[in-house]
Amino acid sequence: SSAASDVYKRQTKDCSLCALGGSAPNPVLSTIRHFRAEYEAHILEHRCPAGVCKALTSFTIDEEACTGCGACVKVCPVDSITGEKKQPYTIDQASCISCGGCRGACRFDAIITAAREEVTKCA
Repeated sequence: SSAASDVYKRQTKDCSLCALGGSAPNPVLSTIRHFRAEYEAHILEHRCPAGVCKALTSFTIDEEACTGCGACVKVCPVDSITGEKKQPYTIDQASCISCGGCRGACRFDAIITAAREEVTKCA
């Protein structure tokens, strides 16, 4: 809320030792203002809409879209993708490190980005 932002800004300015410190909250407040939905998805829903936060993201393969070309298999650094050529591949979630290499390599948009099922929540 803007009230919380105002408190944060005022506290930072009041506690700063110089003028530069007084402007410290500006970049944070600006990103919150422009990317609030992104912040809330991460904090409240434990998901990364951009699919780049490894701890919050998992990848699966759309069997309908996968042509079995093997491009994803070649780039997987931990050999988590298995299957037969010209058949849909699968990703082993237990060994996948969520690097996203498969998504970048797939020319057929067969890699689905989803929220990771098991996320360690902060207490």
